[in-house]
Amino acid sequence: MKIFRTLYFSLLLFTIADTCCAQQLTWTVVEPGIWKAVAGNPDGLDLLKTAGAVPYHAGLAEMGTTEFPLPQDEIKATIIDGKTYLRFPLDTQEQLYGFGLNFQTIHQRGKIITLHVDNYAGRDGGHTHCPTPFYVSTKGYGVFINSARYIKVYAGTAVRVDSKTPPEIKDRNLDKDWKPNPYSDAVEMLVPASGAEIYVFGGPTMMNVVQRYNLLNGGGCLPPRWGLGFTQRMQRLADAASVAAEAQAFEDKGYPLDFIGLEPGWQSKSYPCTFEWDKTRFPQPKAFVQDMLKKNIRINLWTNPYVSPQAPVYNNILPYIATHTVWNGAVVDLTLPKARDLFFGALDKNKIDIGVGGYKIDEVDGGDAYLWPDVAIFPSGNSAEELRQTYGLMMQRYVTELYHSRNQRTYGLVRASNGGGASLPYVIYNDYYNHQDFITALINSGFAGVLWTPEVRSSKTAEEWLRRFQSNIFSPMAMINAWASGTKPWSYPEVAEQIKQLANLRMQMMPYWYSEFAKYHFKGIPPFRAMNLEPGFQSMPAEKPVEKEKINLEENPYESVVLKEIKDQYMAGENILVAPMFTGETRRTVILPRGKWYDFYTGKFAGDGQVITVIPGLDKIPVYVKDGGIIPMMPSMLHAPQINQQVDIEVRYYGEMPGYYKLYDDDGETFNYESGAYSFREIKVTKANGKIIGSISNAVAGKPNTVGKVTFKMMTN
Repeated sequence: MKIFRTLYFSLLLFTIADTCCAQQLTWTVVEPGIWKAVAGNPDGLDLLKTAGAVPYHAGLAEMGTTEFPLPQDEIKATIIDGKTYLRFPLDTQEQLYGFGLNFQTIHQRGKIITLHVDNYAGRDGGHTHCPTPFYVSTKGYGVFINSARYIKVYAGTAVRVDSKTPPEIKDRNLDKDWKPNPYSDAVEMLVPASGAEIYVFGGPTMMNVVQRYNLLNGGGCLPPRWGLGFTQRMQRLADAASVAAEAQAFEDKGYPLDFIGLEPGWQSKSYPCTFEWDKTRFPQPKAFVQDMLKKNIRINLWTNPYVSPQAPVYNNILPYIATHTVWNGAVVDLTLPKARDLFFGALDKNKIDIGVGGYKIDEVDGGDAYLWPDVAIFPSGNSAEELRQTYGLMMQRYVTELYHSRNQRTYGLVRASNGGGASLPYVIYNDYYNHQDFITALINSGFAGVLWTPEVRSSKTAEEWLRRFQSNIFSPMAMINAWASGTKPWSYPEVAEQIKQLANLRMQMMPYWYSEFAKYHFKGIPPFRAMNLEPGFQSMPAEKPVEKEKINLEENPYESVVLKEIKDQYMAGENILVAPMFTGETRRTVILPRGKWYDFYTGKFAGDGQVITVIPGLDKIPVYVKDGGIIPMMPSMLHAPQINQQVDIEVRYYGEMPGYYKLYDDDGETFNYESGAYSFREIKVTKANGKIIGSISNAVAGKPNTVGKVTFKMMTN
């Protein structure tokens, strides 16, 4: 009796707490298939406003409406002691994806996560470069918390006493299937603020949810064509002569090159930074940058945002800095307009205004040993925590605005981002260097609203160098970031020719990559993404696959949330499946979704709804194209096409089904597409009697036309 009395009073206390502190949530449609509710009094600084995110209404309208995907009465918000407690219902069979840029896990159910901007240190747990507070369910809905706080997430791990569907009570003494982590029927979050904006996204598919999220952010970024070419970063103390020599070596050896990155030594002082050219290494910056542009090579400049006392802008910026420094450099409060004018003016003058193509924005992510501490005070009154969660967003946004004001697109690198930043033209990188985890991060980037590059820096063997390079060219930025080692594409002679072929393949595929990024912008479809977002794909079976074994994916739904993760293969655009190889591997398994798939290189049939084992050899990684897939290619070039330059297109067609593809076209460098100066050319291919009939729609009058002669190639005989 005493036990029941105790339980009764406990439940009564829960009821009283929920009643007196619970918030009545009112859901408002803000865009088709997107609802917003406000709990309590949210902070003035949030992710969407900081990123300058403006919804892409046309893309969202095209998707159409859908019904609210969750029972509204089961979504709870409670505010106690200045903190917001959120609860979202979770069914037994749901799996969750998202919660930022994770490196080792795709499935997030059963995790306890603190979403905290930080440098990744080798263990998933929320401390990462982009801890986006957004998750997607296999039931076809998503949730986004628009808060610039360190959010604690219990993703199906916290079991309430008053749960409607509590886990079965087990006895560890006798029950062999007792588990230390029982099932929970909710996702619960703790936001350390007195309120939060909550967004719910409808589907009906997971892909639709991701699209709506990206389109709420303004649509994905659309890089300039040259950004999708090849980049090489120089050693730290490189000078103008060595940069010119590097560019000439690429040309002489026949390796493509579109932009060169300069590391800290371009500045007179760094750690902290002066943001001024070093006069001994770059005595004539404007002439240097312009000479490189004449060779069709852009310059990208490394920087971090911490202002040296020797910087010309230092004295003027002192009223707008935090109480604490980073490497003895001032931390500017970028939430203040006057501070932004001074700081970004320094990044513009004699840099962007002389033709520099972009920035690599370093060390805005974390590392508590050096970044400003949470006890730092900023003159705006915004907390150090909020600045930590948003600093990368602000750096990206305001540099991009400098380029936008000149009607020039940019494409750069950054160490930190967050929710709201999908439209910002930056790719995340870090100092971690595990190849397998790089691929998992690439897969997760599609759920985080960011881009990630599995960059190549150094390798112990020629095999590792080649394996890393193979996956790098099937990524958002084809980059050697070997500033520390000085490694060149040809540094391993035994694989130098294969590396050149891969670099040329990257250039040949530029029409495909550019079109897929256009779909990212206009439709919100991530160009690189998890297999789980592919129609016809569900999950790899829990048991070990058998070579060439036929599995019925239609009858293999998520029977349990404890299924094998698919974290080593991914979709690259609409039609391509990539399955990287890692050092020491000679064979691997690949899961092919329902529908026929064909070898990218040969066009031969590979399988249909099967788990296959392949032995590709050293020169290739497994890459497949879906039935009816079209891959538009251009001739291999040493540099990306210049603005409005016409190039010939070879349409490669795979399989048997009729093919249809939308080839995107604009001038390749400006923001004129925002005013309608673009088109999608329709490519159609049919196959009959062993031959193909292909067509492409006419160029649109008054729009850019960079498409030259079009030919068609049947890859599958």
